[in-house]
Amino acid sequence: MQKTVYYTSVLFLRCVCVIYLFAFLSLYVQIPGLNGLNGILPARSELDSAKIGKQATLLDKLKAKPTLLWLAPDIGLNTEYAMELIALVGAAISFLAFVFRTLCTAPVFAALWILYQSLFQVNPVFLGFQWDILLLEVGFLSIVIAPLWSTRYRKADPTTSIRFWLVRWLIFRLMFSSGVVKLTSGCPTWWDLTALDVHFESQCIPTPLAWYAHHLPSWFLHLSTLGAHFIECIVPLFFFIPIRPVQYTAFYLQILLQVSIILTGNYSFFNLLTIVLCISLVDDHFFLYKEPKKPKAKSSFMSLLGVLVCIALYGGAIYITGVMFGFKLGPDNTPQFKAAFNQQHLKEVLTWFVPLTMVYGFTSLTFLAASEFFGVLRKNVGFFTKVFQLGRVVYVSLVVVSLFAISLVPYSLIRPRSRSEPPILTALEPIYAQTYKYHISSGYGLFRRMTGIDGRPEVIIEGSNSMEGPWKEFEFKYKPGDVSRRLPMVAPHQPRLDWQMWFAALSTYHDNPWIMSLAYRLLTGQPEVLKLLAQNDSFSKPPKYLRASLYTYRYTPWEKSAWWTRKKESEYFPMFSATHKPLLEYLQKLNLVNVKDWPLKNQYLVTILDSIRAIFQATDPVVSIWGVGFAAFAIMVSLFSPWKGAEMPPTSTTLQPPVPNTTASDEMSKVPMNAGSSVGVSAYLIAPFFMVLAVIFASILVFLIIRKRRLDELRHTLMPMYNFDPADEGDQDWEQELLESVQERMPYQHQLNIKVEI
Repeated sequence: MQKTVYYTSVLFLRCVCVIYLFAFLSLYVQIPGLNGLNGILPARSELDSAKIGKQATLLDKLKAKPTLLWLAPDIGLNTEYAMELIALVGAAISFLAFVFRTLCTAPVFAALWILYQSLFQVNPVFLGFQWDILLLEVGFLSIVIAPLWSTRYRKADPTTSIRFWLVRWLIFRLMFSSGVVKLTSGCPTWWDLTALDVHFESQCIPTPLAWYAHHLPSWFLHLSTLGAHFIECIVPLFFFIPIRPVQYTAFYLQILLQVSIILTGNYSFFNLLTIVLCISLVDDHFFLYKEPKKPKAKSSFMSLLGVLVCIALYGGAIYITGVMFGFKLGPDNTPQFKAAFNQQHLKEVLTWFVPLTMVYGFTSLTFLAASEFFGVLRKNVGFFTKVFQLGRVVYVSLVVVSLFAISLVPYSLIRPRSRSEPPILTALEPIYAQTYKYHISSGYGLFRRMTGIDGRPEVIIEGSNSMEGPWKEFEFKYKPGDVSRRLPMVAPHQPRLDWQMWFAALSTYHDNPWIMSLAYRLLTGQPEVLKLLAQNDSFSKPPKYLRASLYTYRYTPWEKSAWWTRKKESEYFPMFSATHKPLLEYLQKLNLVNVKDWPLKNQYLVTILDSIRAIFQATDPVVSIWGVGFAAFAIMVSLFSPWKGAEMPPTSTTLQPPVPNTTASDEMSKVPMNAGSSVGVSAYLIAPFFMVLAVIFASILVFLIIRKRRLDELRHTLMPMYNFDPADEGDQDWEQELLESVQERMPYQHQLNIKVEI
């Protein structure tokens, strides 16, 4: 079966641009509070940690910390404004590259990779997530996949499929590693399939649907966990089987898993990026056009054979998975499971099976490269053209093999190390060590161990003007706090402070120095940091004292109207004040306060950057990011209509005489590439739908924001008047209880109005 991936690779590159757009914009709106001069972790402090001399050259600085921020003083900016400029330039380039296909070239993707790398290098705490590392690897592969200068993809290029194979190898490593590490970690919830019993409640920022998913029947959650194991551990083994039904089925199963995660959890752009990687599992036939018809009998037989092989492979895999986890029906006809193997058995198998998958992947690449090589030999082209194309195939194959070899080192870490390591891995380790800090290739594996089995821990920060209280809470925008606040939908935006608060709750404040900086910024009322939090009407000015407590949160049962119940467990960090000497000495030692930066000299550029920031601060980050994304899609469709430049078909039904000496391929060559294609027509027809959907989505968000603010104002106004504290245990249904409290103290004729307001 001959496959082409030319248009598929174009789609992949444009989708990578969208992910870059989301990533740059999401980080841009948070830079002042996270990494500004008065932020939680000033980026300037990270540059100072490089410990280079004053006489160091630019090359020395880049070796110590590879980031464009070293050039900030040359353009008259400090570190904070330079970070904003980098993020905006990255967003602008990715926006334009998505809209204009001709910009999807290697230099453009190299620029995007360097820009994101520059931000990543100075933000190890807030940009240290797996999807940031994954985006860097995907961005680097995009440089290899994209054409160097040519803006028109040629079907005759034999190296596209070889380069695009790297994406398939990456999605294999990502999914297979993510599945295997869940079992090798020894976490009992993954072995007895109870992980989803706690996952929807314990994940960082759950969506509203997560609450409902948490209350699904246990047998369904256990079956879903088994399905996740199947999709992550077994299905990736079918990625390299060159049978369309097999690969298409793998594609649909991966999309099913990622969409399910998107609906129940806010994981930034991670799941969207994973879906983009899954594009490598299909080809042009899936998206764009049909291949020339084969003889009917042969075509039908091959199609039927492919379907039968697909059914046999997946049917056998499902059966084996069920046997391995002891699937059986209980007395009440619900599924029951008990693993028929243990962790030691798995490690013994992985010792030889992981190297086998490396050989499996290399064999797939070898056959693909050989197929393209002999395909060039069979072409009826000139001698020099053939030599040039053969040289390109050999050169590109060597580059791809080199990147494949480097990726083997982090991939091999999912198995236990043996005494007799393969010599090739030992030889590759020094090479991988040289490239590690650039994250050209990395190891992956989320949710190795399930947290929050006994309830999710949450750090609640409180402030007061007196050591005796009363203490009032600082409310965050997205993480759980107020038990009655609706769960948010924020992806692809990532509120990085809220995410780090989730990690902080899993350890102590001694393990998270940044949280002491956060406490100090709250005590000093730093506006940049306060904008990362929800609007706190309880504090008209910064509190004199701050403390943090550790709570355990759980979802409410069906009969409760609130989302959470909570219980105070212990002190997280003791009471501090802004003048607390040990706190100040600790922060000064870490170079997090009184940081010296380059002077601002380019006032014209500073004014422009301030104006752009004012625009973004006027709207919710989620609305801004989705708005820019929909705008890019609408512009792309409006500028590149599938009919633009193409001659419309005649309206007359009269048959036209055939043109002599003209073949069908000659006629097709006169039509623009996007004219009449299914992708172009579909995009053209659904563009109005997406634009209307964007307006509806924005309207709903605005309505919810306004409604939430009105409810918050009502609560903060009425609760002090009627001595009602929603933080008291048992007061989870604050709306109903507040209503009853108000009605007891008000005349009957005013009760209806209050009921409507609430």
